[in-house]
Amino acid sequence: MNLYQAVFFILVIIQAKCVLSSDEHVNHQYCIVGAGPSGLQMGYFLERSNRDYMIFEQNNVSGSFYVKYPRHRKLISINKRHTGQTNKEFNFRHDWNSLISDDESLQMRYYSKDFFPQADIFVKYLNDYATKLQLNIQYNTGISNIRKKKISEGLDVFLMDDQNGKTYSCQVMIMGTGIGTPNKPYFAGMEHTESYEDMSIDTDDFEGKSVMILGRGNSAFETADHIIASTNVIHMMARSRIKLAWETHYVGDLRAVNNGLLDTYQLKSLDGVLEASMAEVVVIKNEESGKLGIVRKEQLGVEIDSNYTTVNHTVFHKLIEQIDDNYSLRQEYDYVIRCLGFLYDFDVFNSTFSPEPTANGKYPTINAAYEVKNVADMFVVGTSSHSLDFKKSAGGFIHGFRYSARALHHLLEYRYHNIPWPSTSQPISELINNIVKRANEASGIYQMFTQLGDVIILHENGLYDYLEEFPLQLLHKLPEVSGRNASELIVLSMEYGKDYSGPGKDVFKPERSTGDPANAHQSNFLHPVLYYYQSLPTEFEMITRTEKQVLPIPHRIHHMVEDFLTDFSAPQSHILPLRRFLENCMGQDIRYFFDDFCFKSALMYTEVPLMCKQYYMEGQGLPGTQSLMVRKKLLCGDEMRC
Repeated sequence: MNLYQAVFFILVIIQAKCVLSSDEHVNHQYCIVGAGPSGLQMGYFLERSNRDYMIFEQNNVSGSFYVKYPRHRKLISINKRHTGQTNKEFNFRHDWNSLISDDESLQMRYYSKDFFPQADIFVKYLNDYATKLQLNIQYNTGISNIRKKKISEGLDVFLMDDQNGKTYSCQVMIMGTGIGTPNKPYFAGMEHTESYEDMSIDTDDFEGKSVMILGRGNSAFETADHIIASTNVIHMMARSRIKLAWETHYVGDLRAVNNGLLDTYQLKSLDGVLEASMAEVVVIKNEESGKLGIVRKEQLGVEIDSNYTTVNHTVFHKLIEQIDDNYSLRQEYDYVIRCLGFLYDFDVFNSTFSPEPTANGKYPTINAAYEVKNVADMFVVGTSSHSLDFKKSAGGFIHGFRYSARALHHLLEYRYHNIPWPSTSQPISELINNIVKRANEASGIYQMFTQLGDVIILHENGLYDYLEEFPLQLLHKLPEVSGRNASELIVLSMEYGKDYSGPGKDVFKPERSTGDPANAHQSNFLHPVLYYYQSLPTEFEMITRTEKQVLPIPHRIHHMVEDFLTDFSAPQSHILPLRRFLENCMGQDIRYFFDDFCFKSALMYTEVPLMCKQYYMEGQGLPGTQSLMVRKKLLCGDEMRC
């Protein structure tokens, strides 16, 4: 967007306000729906940029989802209060609950000492965040009927209503409503089951009971862990195999804090896990005893009306007896509990105007700029933007989407206000230090690995621009979305080994890591990867890359060898190979030299090293040190005339 476009955008906003005010609409440039973590995070960035925005929240508190969920009240986002480091950016790598802010007190470590904090504490944290940072939030405002209206040629605005019939309008819509609608797929006998959102959390209600849990995610295992000390037996059923987070390196898969049932299953303590689809079975109820049975449709000798699955005692046992005598689910259950996750709520939109759902119906479909594909100027933040990196990175969780929200803010600043993506400009001789610092400290590229990366734009004048946490899927559109022109560039991405993660992978195998810089490309654990491009990748190259390729094939690539301590500052193993890679890319020596070497080089050669050009030859030689002065005195005598 050039200056004329920016002025035009301001004029149409003024025009929209004038037109809409006549209809008694309340108008803002930015509307954020939802005061959960992502809505608050986005509000913070807009507040600090002095933008006209309002956050609309249907309940009377921020983070209302966490008032009820998780049902058993313990979060699974870690609160690592001590790292041995004082660097705030580094410490944020291991703080999975705090939002980004300029208030040092707004960190979860000041609210809870628990490694997995209680949900009630998190609600308090979110409301303190909203209050201390003075975010603009309108509570008790249930938004519905979101739609678009053409105000004039080239100008559309969003309209939405609250529960009292009041209408609001905005030029840019940001949806931060999360994934909060329980998933309720229909199956025969569903009426006999209980849902995760409504089940009792009183363990006494499960004393001496047999329980079937439908689902295989963290909510299912969280439920099992909560009641396991009270039950006779817990069985768990889902259509796919268990995916363990420490196998897949995806934080949304089953976490160790919840997987106690795996012990009781594998150590033969009555509980068990099996794979089957609910479409294949029927839940029947014994109307006399209230017991529940789960039977395969294909093994039923009689037809059961799927609308009436409550049967008398005789029929119930006759149906059970018809199935195989070693059928895994031949046991009767007292409870069948559905823990089948959550979906996006599409009901807030007008029936003729709604984002397209993803293939699994779980998320709205968005592009790499977090914009809804079929709705211009509508953006999605937080958990509901996770379709971009589902099962790949941490964008569905606070420690991931706090950074994607910041990336979206930078995109909005350029698109609507002509403010380019923030960058720092330095001489090329400083590049190694900058890369090593970011590889060792940066939190955004560490948590949003393969999704956000640092972009280094190389210039012919010996300088470079450093852009932090840029969405890698937008690399081919870098000038268009950031306002930063680029041709020759280097990208810093954090990545796991290509074939290291996945269900059933042996991530504890003896040869799981390497320490040899010559084999750095075989590194498995999270490590820095640098891509060098002589020109920007094209859109065709981006869309035709394979699933395992983070970016299109570069002109050169460099892996910094993995490190047990995730410390990539070893002089021989990390810094020296990195320097050689950069020098090969740029065709220049980027080492540091003392001023006397630069002076002699200038006298003896037609070309001097880059550092000499950028510092000594510009009158900015390195200051002398005591040891250097002693050496010069020995060489040159007391008067040091040499």
